[in-house]
Amino acid sequence: MNSENDPVIAYLADFFGIENELIRMTQFKGGYSNLTYLVQAGDKEFVLRRPPFGMKISKAHDMGREFRILTALEKAGYHKIPNPVHCCTDESIIGTAFFLMEKVDGLILRDKLPIDWAFDATYFRELSRQAVDHMLELHQLELEESGLVELGKPEGYVRRQVTGWANRYLNAKTDDLPEMESVAKWLFENQPHHHNTAFIHNDFKYDNMVLSESSPLEIRAILDWEMATLGDPLMDLGTSLAYWAEEDDPDILKMFGLTYLPGNFTRQEVISHYASKSPIAMDHMVFYYAFGLFKVGVIAQQIYQRHRQGFADDLRFGRLIHAVKACGEMAWKSIQTQQI
Repeated sequence: MNSENDPVIAYLADFFGIENELIRMTQFKGGYSNLTYLVQAGDKEFVLRRPPFGMKISKAHDMGREFRILTALEKAGYHKIPNPVHCCTDESIIGTAFFLMEKVDGLILRDKLPIDWAFDATYFRELSRQAVDHMLELHQLELEESGLVELGKPEGYVRRQVTGWANRYLNAKTDDLPEMESVAKWLFENQPHHHNTAFIHNDFKYDNMVLSESSPLEIRAILDWEMATLGDPLMDLGTSLAYWAEEDDPDILKMFGLTYLPGNFTRQEVISHYASKSPIAMDHMVFYYAFGLFKVGVIAQQIYQRHRQGFADDLRFGRLIHAVKACGEMAWKSIQTQQI
């Protein structure tokens, strides 16, 4: 998508009303799922999002849906988002839908500390707190008058998620990993009978937060809303806990963020802080944590399968089968010990 002759360049030039040569596109590196590009349109900058190359894998790659989510959040008065700009559903342009959004400048913490930035234990302690508080803010959004209630079907959400992710695992399976299958069976048999409803992000972690460069404890925006919906907020928390690696966790699971560095909350502290500001009962957190690990494992399995099929040639993707294995083992250990 870098060539000036690429149809998307012509499409964007027409949309912005400028010449083709004034459009430049550069892919952002570092993501594992949907592809993200910097679009320079004259003197303005935007971000373009499109699904990964290869097979379509679920609504997580539905660009029209992600655009509608951002638009609904904007109308609901939630401001920690990149503002949506335009969605192209004409698949004849690049073979799939894509959308444009505002570029939010700032710092994103990925798997390595930025050079020349001093982040100590005190900083990460407060960032942990801020992250959980921002998740709570999202979970406490008003649903009816804002229209957010129209973006999901909360009834039966947990059951659908367990069934859906188990099926996705079977469809993407490449290796025999018995712990993953044992976890799937346990999740089917141990679903909580009661749950709450909130608007949830479903991929809430450090590397989906844009921090202010001048004040790096200020979270300017939350990114990657493709899996957001109405559902049980503890499913959202469980997924975040799955990404929330601690110092003693397998190294392969530390590639999703920097939560293992000194000062960060432990997973149990994340749960305690959330519980201190929420009326929701936290009795079944092992279920939600095990589900989160299983889901992260399935996402890694899907990307690894695409890599094996030749659709994703990033060398990082070849290692993801080890992440799948680690997720299965961690989830099964948590189930057996009833510890998080």
